Amino acid sequence: MKHATIANSETALVELPYRSCVGIMVLNKAGRVWTGRRLPKWAGDTSAYIWQMPQGGIAKDEPPVEAAIRELREETGITSADVVDEFHQWLTYDLPEPLLGVALKGKYRGQRQRWFAMRFWGDDSEIEIRPRHGKAEFDRWSWREMSELPDLIVDFKRPVYQSVVERFAYLAQT
Repeated sequence: MKHATIANSETALVELPYRSCVGIMVLNKAGRVWTGRRLPKWAGDTSAYIWQMPQGGIAKDEPPVEAAIRELREETGITSADVVDEFHQWLTYDLPEPLLGVALKGKYRGQRQRWFAMRFWGDDSEIEIRPRHGKAEFDRWSWREMSELPDLIVDFKRPVYQSVVERFAYLAQT
């Protein structure tokens, strides 16, 4: 059974698929990017708190752009935002060995992500990270300079964040 015990990480990487999901870079009127401090979820997580942009899984037969709009609403409460650009390539990352079989419900080797940039035109009072239904993903949030993003994320996701920042850098200019 490929998910029960992961004795050899190289074999596990070959057997486990990538989880398809979306990532969302939300920029405010000043060109700053929304980040949330993620609550630790994974057993053995020694990284404490991690700041990241909203992201989440794509439901079966759900178009990626619809998943991005849904995930943004679910994780941040934001509905006053428009999609302004899309990274048309899938970006992937692999989980490090200690998280294989633990993170992502133990079913995936990492994620393949489709990234969207959205412009937030609402008021900060709209942002609600403690949903009435479901679990909170974040315990606090902040607007950040886009250039800070790669340094806020865990090492194994850094190349994805660097690509996203490079692709959407022009949007930070107001």
